[in-house]
Formats: sequence, structure tokens, C-alpha cells
Amino acid sequence: MAAMSGKVVQNVFIAQFYQQSRQFETRYQRDSCAPYTRTLPPFHGGKLAWTSISSMQVRHNLPKYQSGFVNRGTFYCSAASSATAIPSLDKVDFLKLQNGSDIRGVAVSGVEEEPVSLIEPVTEAIAAAFAAWLLDKKKADASQKLRVSIGHDSRISAQQLQDAVSRGIASAGLEVVQYGLASTPAMFNSTLTEDEAFLCPADGAIMITASHLPYNRNGFKFFTNAGGLGKSDIKDILERAAKIYSDFLSKGYSVKNAPELVKKVDYMTVYTSDLVKAVRKASGNIEKPLEGFHIIVDAGNGAGGFFSAKVLEPLGAITSGSQFLEPDGMFPNHIPNPEDKAAMKAITEAVLSNKADLGIIFDTDVDRSAAVDSTGHELNRNRLIALMSAIVLEEHPGTTIVTDSVTSDGLTSFIEKKLGGKHHRFKRGYKNVIDEAIRLNSVGEESHLAIETSGHGALKENHWLDDGAYLMVKLLNKLASAKASGRGDGSKVLTDLVEGLEEPAIAVELRLKINQSHPDIKGRSFREYGEAVLQHLENSIASNPKLQKAPVNYEGVRVSGFGGWFLLRLSLHDPVLPLNIEAPSHEDAVKLGLEVASAVKEFQALDTSALDKFVQPH
Repeated sequence: MAAMSGKVVQNVFIAQFYQQSRQFETRYQRDSCAPYTRTLPPFHGGKLAWTSISSMQVRHNLPKYQSGFVNRGTFYCSAASSATAIPSLDKVDFLKLQNGSDIRGVAVSGVEEEPVSLIEPVTEAIAAAFAAWLLDKKKADASQKLRVSIGHDSRISAQQLQDAVSRGIASAGLEVVQYGLASTPAMFNSTLTEDEAFLCPADGAIMITASHLPYNRNGFKFFTNAGGLGKSDIKDILERAAKIYSDFLSKGYSVKNAPELVKKVDYMTVYTSDLVKAVRKASGNIEKPLEGFHIIVDAGNGAGGFFSAKVLEPLGAITSGSQFLEPDGMFPNHIPNPEDKAAMKAITEAVLSNKADLGIIFDTDVDRSAAVDSTGHELNRNRLIALMSAIVLEEHPGTTIVTDSVTSDGLTSFIEKKLGGKHHRFKRGYKNVIDEAIRLNSVGEESHLAIETSGHGALKENHWLDDGAYLMVKLLNKLASAKASGRGDGSKVLTDLVEGLEEPAIAVELRLKINQSHPDIKGRSFREYGEAVLQHLENSIASNPKLQKAPVNYEGVRVSGFGGWFLLRLSLHDPVLPLNIEAPSHEDAVKLGLEVASAVKEFQALDTSALDKFVQPH
């Protein structure tokens, strides 16, 4: 298979693989280990071998349930195949796969100039490295066999990567438990749940996902019971993986203890049951506290389709009109992303056309979410932060709300002046925001909510996990408690909570790219060049009486003026300086843009075309 060398294969292969993946997912809904055909490199005699077809043999026949899940079951699968050829391996720069606190790469060929980087030996090396890292972290002795749970979203590369991850974990002597289609929050929860019937708790968990990125991408998120791994942990794992892969190159690609048997359980029944219990508890233990509410779910063909049938319906809600619930890794309807305009338009139209009380939308792996009220009013970005702040500050008066750097001044005023809380604006990156909230608590400043404008929201009460489903449960709790108290105006209870939030007339984000091949770079890294741009902008602001630098700021240069503000910062991972501008009018936004344009014009490697276009007279 050409993907092993990172070469692009014919699109006809992609179509065939996609079809196989969709067929498997359909069968998965009926039986989590049904026989299926796939193109993957199975093991034979401890060596990796490419075959065109491999089959999974079910060792135990289990009853099927109409719900599509195996009830409290554990069962085993074995892979059988014949060897054909050992693939050749190329050198890999593992550190380039790091994306903050995640690992991401290209898993499927077919997109021009995007060669496959997550080939299966690379994936296996990463999984083996995580196993080694986990053994060190847990300080496990020889008598203690650690357990790792593995889940994935709906991407078409999920099955191949799940098998490679399983082999890598098993090669280190750890127990492998596959969950199949799952959500990222569920994977973390599997390290906390204590239920041996579901082989819990897991010592570590791996979610195979690349969030809302295109179909050809995939990646990994890692968890222990202490939470998601940080940047330094990911770097450590990738450095370990590079050494393991180097052994593959020098000694040949073989793995000991290939997982002839892999345990599989349906952990999602545990996770969804806990969500249902949380809403019932908030309503005073009413069995169906959402009875009479019409709530629509848009899963964007990601992993969040469970929320309709497994959470809302048991609570009594009507869910007709819910859309794109079936997992489809090509995402044919819209990007599963609460920040995407097309996605928000789709859920808004569904709410209005079905005259629903509320609409809920998730990203691919369900760690982000947003909502739409009965009038089509979007509850995302600053509005979602305001709504969650209102809910949390009712429960914890005066607490600190931690957000990322691009939240509006109007939100600060809403949190501090109307709600009586404190707004702590920090850096971009959901892990940065969560870690900052944890840090504040550690030094005596109470914080119960950490939330990004992207829809990542984490609560102290939920182990600081950015869980999109749990965030929506907090909204459902308000609906349920309002209904229990006799209020019957549907989602207006939520809309009322954000009344008074000042929103800018103009809000834009412009991306100023750094041309790394331009002579003006003069041998510097894009990060060094970007920092020079920011320092020059900061110096120019100091002598401008029309502008005022933010007194407290943790990222980039944030400045107020002309009734609005701008923030120029350096991207976390890319050679880009994103510029956010919010203002009461387009004219005022242009004035702010012109100030930035004037300050950065001497930096010739900076592509300011997006900014230049914005400030041009219409």
C-alpha cells in the first residue's frame, strides 16, 4: 500500500476505503465486533504484513440489542491473516506531529501535497511510547498489569489506527480495552469510573480524533485520572516514539505480544447513564424532567449522535428533527464545529423549521458544543460563555471565570458588573485555559469555570474536563428545574440569563501570515519574527494617545480605542499572527485596523493582504 511511504494513492482507493468504513460503522451499531472487511496491516508471527483483506473472527456470540449496544458485556476478537510483505519504513520527524497537548497528522492519502504521516508503524510507536510513559508515571511493578482504554470518532481512518494503537499498547504488556465509537470526554471518564463489569477504571485512555479537521486527518488525545496530558507530556511521548521507531528502522518492524485477543466493552452506556442521572438529580429526581420539551441535536456525522437517543429521550424530550446523527467520517453535510457558520446555520434552520424549544450542536468528538434557542438565537462563543457564567455564578457567587484571550470587553462587563463575578482573560488554547483555572484554585482564588470561545468548556465539578455533552447538561438542568418550578416558557429561561450582554456590531478575525522564505526573516524562526512584530506594535502604541494597552494581558498585544479593541497575537502552532478586532461600527473597526497596519508595515515578510482589504474604503 502506497500510504506506507507517504505517497498519494488513487482516489478510487479512498472511495473504496470510505465505503468499507461506512459499512463497518453500520454494523457497529448492531454488534460491536461483527465480521467486517478492511484494508489494514495485520500481524502474523509478530511481523507486520500488508494484505488486501483481513477478517475479524468473533469468539463469543452475544445477543444483540435494539439499542445498538452490548449490555454490560466484555468479549474478545482475534485477527487472522496471511503474511505477504514487510513494508519499508522512512524516517519521520515525530515532534512535527505535536499540536499543543494533542498529536495530529495526515492519516489518509488523497489530498494533494498532504502525504500520510500517521502510517501504522508511526502510530504503533506512539502508542508503545504512551504505554512506556504510563508505566513510568504509575510506577507499576511487574505484578501490576496496567489497562488502557481506546476510543475513536467517526473518521474513516479510525479502525486502522485503533488496531495499530492496540498493538502498540499490547507490545508493552499492557491490557487493551477497545470502546469503538466514543467521545473524548467518555475516554477521560473511563479513568475515573469504578466498575469492573466495564473493565474500569482504566489506568490510561487514548482517544483517536482530530476534532473538526478534514476527513484525511486524525490524531490522538491522552488521559489519566489526573486529566488530559500537557504539552511537555506529549513531547516526552513523541521523543520516546522516535526511539521506538528508530528500532523499527534498524531491526525491522516487529512487535512482541501482538494482541491476539482484544477486550471490547460498551463504555458509552456508562457515560450516557451518568449524564441522564445528572439531569434527573437537578430536577428533584423526576424520571422524565424534559417531558414536553422539543430538543434537536445536530451531531454533524461525528460521534455525538448518541445524545439524542441515549440522553434526551430517556429524559422525556421529543427529538424529532434531529439531524446528521449517523457517524460518517467524510462529514458530508457540514463541518462538525460550533464555530463554523454553515454548521450553526444548519442547526438554527432545524430548530426554526421544527418549532423546537432548543437546538444542540457538537463537534466531532463531543468535547465542544453550542446551542440555539427557540427563536434561532445562537448560544455560542461569547454568548455561550456568558450563559455558562450566569449558571455557574448562581451556584458559586463571586467565582472567577477563566476564558481565552479573544473574548469581548462586553463579556467582561457582563461577568463582573451584572453577575458579580471576576473575568480572568488568559491565553488561547483550551488546555491553557483549564490549567490556569486549576492554578488559580491552587493559590486560593476560587474558579469553577474555564471556557474558550471555541466551545471548549470545563467545570471544576466535572474534574476540569472539557466536555461538550456535560456543558449541554448544565443547560438542560436549567430547563428541567424551571419546568419543575412551574415555568413553561421553554428556552427563554436560558435566553433571559444572557440578557444585558453587550455585543459588538463588528467582530472580525484577520490572519496575517509570515512568509518563512522571505529575505526579511534573516535566518530567524517564524516565532522570533512574530515576537519582533508584536514588540514593535507595543512600542508604537505607547506613544499614541488614542490607544490604550490593556493593563492585564497574557497573550499578544491587546489595545482599546475608538470604542472597541484589537488583539494581535502569535498563533500557538502556525506562522500566523491572528488579528481580532471588535468595534461598535465598521468605521471604528477600520480605524483600529489602520493603526495596526501602520505599525507593522515595515515587516516585509508579513502578509497583510487580509488587513489591507479590510481597511480599504468600500
